Amino acid sequence: MAASSPSPEQREVADVLLRRAESDLRACRRLADEPDMEDDVVGFHAQQAVEKAVKAALVLHGVDFPRSHDLDFLLARAEGRGLRIPDRIEDAEWLTPWAAQLRYDEAAEPLDRSAAIEAATSAVGWARSLLDESR
Repeated sequence: MAASSPSPEQREVADVLLRRAESDLRACRRLADEPDMEDDVVGFHAQQAVEKAVKAALVLHGVDFPRSHDLDFLLARAEGRGLRIPDRIEDAEWLTPWAAQLRYDEAAEPLDRSAAIEAATSAVGWARSLLDESR
């Protein structure tokens, strides 16, 4: 937890980010079950759920960050501020290319949809627990 409690404004921003992450997670889950849905769409929503959840955690801890889809960068910012990142989330940097690059290019391998959903679920749950603890 941060040295000081997050401000009401920080909690509000984190809540907005988290609600969007939860929406991306719901989309990812629903789309992953569709056999005719391309991996780029499912991967995009999984990556976005993780990204927004991590950004919510950063906001709660007063960590500034530039606009970035790079999960490795965002997670490094969090760890640099002493946030303990659960392993399932720490290993989610493999989703970064699904943010934009693989929406236009072909992936070398198909998306592991189960792993993507697991990473997104873990990230959203982690951020939700941080937000709930901050109240």
